[in-house]
Amino acid sequence: MLARSESRDVIAHCDYIIENEETQENKKFISQLFYLRGNAYRQLGDWGKAMSSYLESTERDPESPAKQAYAHALEILDFYNHDLYNP
Repeated sequence: MLARSESRDVIAHCDYIIENEETQENKKFISQLFYLRGNAYRQLGDWGKAMSSYLESTERDPESPAKQAYAHALEILDFYNHDLYNP
């Protein structure tokens, strides 16, 4: 598990490389960066940006582990006790 500051560093590095290095030849590498960025956002509790990153990853590489991470994130976000929120 990364510390908050490390997660922010991961996001900054991934953003820089994604913005400056994306080509057709390195789509899998860029996909991995989106996956890592998604994990860093998830650790910071920013589920929206995490899920967006996972989707970006799977668009570039359908075999990416981000596909499963996205599915798990949906399960987590969908899990709550409806009776507690709607008495």
